[in-house]
Amino acid sequence: MIRLLLAESGWRVVNIDKLTYAGNLESLAEVNVAEKQRYVFSRTDICDATALSQLFAQYRPAGIIHLAAESHVDRSISGPAEFIQTNLVGTFTLLEAARAYWDTLAVEEKAGFRFHHVSTDEVFGSLGETGCFTEATAYQPHSPYSASKAGSDHLVRAWRHTYGLPTLITNCSNNYGPFQFPEKLIPLMIHNALRGKPLPVYGRGDNVRDWLYVDDHARALRLVFENGLPDETYNIGGCSEKTNLEVVDMICDLLDDLHPCADGRSYREQKTFVADRPGHDWRYAIDAGKIERELGWKPRESFETGLRKTVEWYLAHSDWVAHVISGEYRNWIELNYGNRETM
Repeated sequence: MIRLLLAESGWRVVNIDKLTYAGNLESLAEVNVAEKQRYVFSRTDICDATALSQLFAQYRPAGIIHLAAESHVDRSISGPAEFIQTNLVGTFTLLEAARAYWDTLAVEEKAGFRFHHVSTDEVFGSLGETGCFTEATAYQPHSPYSASKAGSDHLVRAWRHTYGLPTLITNCSNNYGPFQFPEKLIPLMIHNALRGKPLPVYGRGDNVRDWLYVDDHARALRLVFENGLPDETYNIGGCSEKTNLEVVDMICDLLDDLHPCADGRSYREQKTFVADRPGHDWRYAIDAGKIERELGWKPRESFETGLRKTVEWYLAHSDWVAHVISGEYRNWIELNYGNRETM
């Protein structure tokens, strides 16, 4: 999102990030000098009300795009407390800081302000063989992660209707692409495959997800932030439903083509089926018709083109991957940023 805004818009960006285990500022190391004149980083926890108020007062933003969240379902099952703290308490704290700041604005500035909350399709629960999630689908979250995101969505809507804060909500399908932390399915499979490790597939691998290339998502978020109507919700999907097994097989086939094994075997031979995740939702699918009709967005990448770009990126950025796997990226962050706020 930040790379897109700096490269393709005139926005000045203040990046607020606590830098938990998955926070990696090395992913922004290639932002050029000219772009960095419009970029500020602040190592701040969104649960810190005092720090947020100071940032609002100092930078006087025209709006907020709220992407900060704990997001890995498996981690939410083994340790739900962090998800409640960040996704619920953090969203509440950010809403209150935004509302206090918004109350100080002049009438025209108030009307133009936006609080854009970025959420997930997992709040809707699980689909059967047919149908898609729409903006009117009832919420039925099934994991601690999706429940915490559903709760944060409800908070955002409540602050709109109770206090008048101009809010927007987007619910997206599964993201993938460059710079993704390797706990997620696609980078995990690429990493394990290249190192000869097992490729673990939950259950029979027949759970279905709609996949959205990260650049397509970022373009949609910018469009909603700049042109979406307050109080509206927009679903963002890639129109690319695949079973988990199909995804793993496609990754293996791409690696067979782009980085073949020295012994001539296929990476598919590394697949292994493991016990299913507790409460694993069977199918997600997004109807993105509203954002296409009203704002003119649709994905540029098919899953086939996006996945190839993703695999090629990971093959070309082995240093970035190695730093993440080893934890070296944390040393890079401390060396370059520490606890400082920096331009």
